[in-house]
Amino acid sequence: MRVLLLSAYEAVSHRYWAQSLMAQLDDVAWTLLSLPPRHFRWRIRGNPLSWMLKEHATLSQTFDVVLATSMVDLATLVGLFPHLGQAKKIVYFHENQFAYPESDDQMPQVEAQMVNLYTALAADSLVFNSAYNRDSFIDGARAFLKKMPENLPAAKPLEALRARAQIVPVPIPVRQTSPPKTHPVQIVWNHRWEYDKNPDDFFTVLFALSDAGVAFELAVLGQRFRQAPAIFAEAEQRLAKHIVAWGPQPEAIYRELLDSAGIVVSTTWHEFQGLAIMEAAQRGALPLVPDRLCFPALYPPAYRYDGTREGLYARLNAWLTDPTSRPERLDTTVWEWPAWREAYRQLLMA
Repeated sequence: MRVLLLSAYEAVSHRYWAQSLMAQLDDVAWTLLSLPPRHFRWRIRGNPLSWMLKEHATLSQTFDVVLATSMVDLATLVGLFPHLGQAKKIVYFHENQFAYPESDDQMPQVEAQMVNLYTALAADSLVFNSAYNRDSFIDGARAFLKKMPENLPAAKPLEALRARAQIVPVPIPVRQTSPPKTHPVQIVWNHRWEYDKNPDDFFTVLFALSDAGVAFELAVLGQRFRQAPAIFAEAEQRLAKHIVAWGPQPEAIYRELLDSAGIVVSTTWHEFQGLAIMEAAQRGALPLVPDRLCFPALYPPAYRYDGTREGLYARLNAWLTDPTSRPERLDTTVWEWPAWREAYRQLLMA
C-alpha cells in the first residue's frame, strides 16, 4: 500500500504522530511531505503552493491513500493534482480552528477555519483525536456558516460529516512501570508557554499556596517562545524558593523530571487531547486537569477539579499536605500504541 502522508504545519505533536505512525505500520510504503511550524497564516493557506513548487514530482505519483492533517488545504491540492482525488482521502484532526481561544490582539482565523472546513468536505474519511475535537469542529462550523450572507442550510452536510467521523487518539509509546516517586510534592508544568494554556490560573494558585506556607517543588518545562505571557517572569521571581527546573530542558533531563515528579497540572483553555499530560501521567505523576474540553472523557473524577482557581487550590492543597487524599496512579495502558495499532491499520485498509 502506498500512502502519502501530508503534514502542513509540523508542530512537535504532529511530528511525533507522523513518525510513530510510520514506525508502527512499517509494512506500508510511506511518503511524507511536511512543512515547518512557522508563519501560520501563510502556511495554512499556502501549503498546496509550497508543495507544488517544491515537490511536484512526488505529488505527480500515484498513491492508494492520502492521509493529511487538518492544516492541509486538501481541496486545493486535489484541484492542482486531480489524480490524487482517486486515492482514498483521510484527514486527521489533531485540532480544529473553530475551538481555538482568540487573544485580544489576534484577528479572527477565518482563512484557517475555511481551510479546515473545505478539507473536511473534500475527504472520504475524517478522524479526530477526541470526541471533544469532533463536536467542537461541527458546532463551530455550524456557527461559522450562519454568519455567511446567504444563510446557508448547513445542518445536513455538517451532520453528515459527524456521522462519518471516527475517534482515534494519538497513542503514546509503551513504557515499563516507573520507579517509586522520589518527589511526591514536585509539581510539573510541561505545556507551551502561551496564553491559551492559561498560565495565569496556574501560577496564581501557586502564589497562594506558597504564601500559605505549603511545601512544594516546581518544575516549569514545556516549549518556550520568544515572547511569553508576563506571568512567567513574575512567577520565576516569586516562586524562586520552590523552583527545581525552569524552561525547556534536554530530553534526558526532561524525562528524569517527569519520572521524579508527583503531580502534573493543566489549567488550559484549549486542549484537544493533551499529550504532555498523558506522558507525565504515564510516568507516574498524578494528573490534575480542569473539568472541561477533552478531559472528562479521558480522566476519572478523582483527577479533575472544577476548572476554577478555588477548585485547583483546594485539590492541590489537599494532595500536597495530606498523602491519603491522593488517588492511585492512573492506568495509562489504554492510551498506548498496542491498543490503537489495529485501528490505524483499519483506517488505511477500509
